[in-house]
Amino acid sequence: MANVLYAHPPILPPAHPSIHPSIHPSIQTSIHPTILPSIHLPILPSIHPNIHPNIHSPTHLPTHPSTNPPIQKHHVNADIYLISDGSVCAEALWDHVTMDDQELGFKAGDVIEVVDATNKEWWWGRVLDSEGWFPASFVRLRVNQDEPMDDYLAQLEGAPEGGAGVCRSLGPGLPCKEQMRANVINEIMSTERDYIKHLKDICEGYIKQCRKRTDMFTEEQLRTIFGNIDELYRFQKKFLKGLEKKFNKEQPHLSEIGSCFLENQTEFQIYSEYCNNHPNACVQLSKLMKIKKYVFFFEACRLLQKMIDISLDGFLLTPVQKICKYPLQLAELLKYTNPQHRDYKDVEAALNAMKNVARLINERKRRLENIDKIAQWQSSIEDWEGEDVLSRSSDLIFSGDLTKISQPQAKGQQRMFFLFDHQLVFCKKDLLRRDILYYKGRLDMDEMEVLDVEDGKDKDLNVSVKNAVKLVSPGREEVHLLCAKKPELKQRWLRAFRDEREQVQHDLDTGFSITEVQKKQAMQNACKSHPAGKPKAVTRPYYDLLLRQKHPALPASLPQQQVIMLAEPKRKTSNFWHNIGRLTPFKK
Repeated sequence: MANVLYAHPPILPPAHPSIHPSIHPSIQTSIHPTILPSIHLPILPSIHPNIHPNIHSPTHLPTHPSTNPPIQKHHVNADIYLISDGSVCAEALWDHVTMDDQELGFKAGDVIEVVDATNKEWWWGRVLDSEGWFPASFVRLRVNQDEPMDDYLAQLEGAPEGGAGVCRSLGPGLPCKEQMRANVINEIMSTERDYIKHLKDICEGYIKQCRKRTDMFTEEQLRTIFGNIDELYRFQKKFLKGLEKKFNKEQPHLSEIGSCFLENQTEFQIYSEYCNNHPNACVQLSKLMKIKKYVFFFEACRLLQKMIDISLDGFLLTPVQKICKYPLQLAELLKYTNPQHRDYKDVEAALNAMKNVARLINERKRRLENIDKIAQWQSSIEDWEGEDVLSRSSDLIFSGDLTKISQPQAKGQQRMFFLFDHQLVFCKKDLLRRDILYYKGRLDMDEMEVLDVEDGKDKDLNVSVKNAVKLVSPGREEVHLLCAKKPELKQRWLRAFRDEREQVQHDLDTGFSITEVQKKQAMQNACKSHPAGKPKAVTRPYYDLLLRQKHPALPASLPQQQVIMLAEPKRKTSNFWHNIGRLTPFKK
């Protein structure tokens, strides 16, 4: 029987294969001592990857695997090998939706046969009768590669442990499921210990040294760059102690760690603050890295702490990845836990609890990312009046064309409506250029009652309507009829109005809010994208920046989740980085 392949996935979403860092010659000399953290250092080996990326031509990219067939052993992310017939099975961690016919689409949980992994970033795989390229960071290699596909699928569906081929022994005296549970438990413990060291290195290697240099950093800058990572460090140390108490070193499969997650599910929500701040940290760090003395300083901090060769923005991404990895680990643990196991119910409850935590964090991060888009949308509108949309809203819930009938004229006007949380904005399309919108007004949804109107004559406005929705203010001081073209569109708008009220209430319950600094920054960014005198048009300007080069073999665009690490170089291997996890996509 072949050896069991048990691989830890890489922590960072891989960079596109055409991106490689170049070595800046200025780094090959000694560093000026005034910028070091109180000590002289040896020659620095490389510059920060974001400074001078070198873009190679598309001819350097791998070709279709059919023109370069896989051999018996492929190198996969440093120390993982494809064995036997040149393929392994992987599980999809999240959906990969694509319109490119050369990419392989799949859903989270699908089992993918990885046929070719000679490229570290994009693998070639097969799902049923479909095959194509997909991002390596979207999948996780299956724990038990020796298990036949049919047996594996049967096991996922809850096949009996005594079924043929399902429960073969993988270790001395341990059946398949118990051995797999031991493997997952060991991985959880190993990644937790490595993560604690990672947080310690950031706190002691970077933050401590930065605080000594008041001439270079203000407390506000440090808070923006590092967020509440020191708070995460204190919590994770306490959490690890709880795990260690429940960990059975002699018989890991008997460990009962589910209760540890349940006891700390509320405290895990501190990750929300860190994840929400992370985009601001990237912006602040990017500004500093344009100044050479900061590049040298951060590299000196890394070398002093003897940390692996990853840039600071890569280190700061880890907590975002970590909180999103817990549901994946618990789902795998539950898969290999017998219902009769004393830990089963706790693991099941812990999985649901951590899914809720991750869902809350993902939603908050998505909302924060949306504010830039909303600001850019507003900057595209002509004749804007009144306060900014962001002063009250942070999410576009629905939009579309409706006919508006209001007092006192009761005359129908064709308008484009945009439903945000708390407000409904309506605009008029330009007669010649339909991509240009003119601001015409807004309605305060906190003050409006939404009514479903039957087809026929409306009593308030004395007009005949069809597919109409009525918005009424307290005391019926304001009455607005909104008519859709089809009954289906009317129902969609009614559902959108319900969603808006539910979201407002949910934000109140969870305490979600956008800071004034974040709003101001979003509006400033939007103003920069529309210089004075430049014609405006609602063509979703934020998408115009996503230019991409077509290539006949590899996908022409990076998945959204990988853009953040686009300039990261291919680094030397480290077991540490294989033990942390991947970045879960924040759906938008």
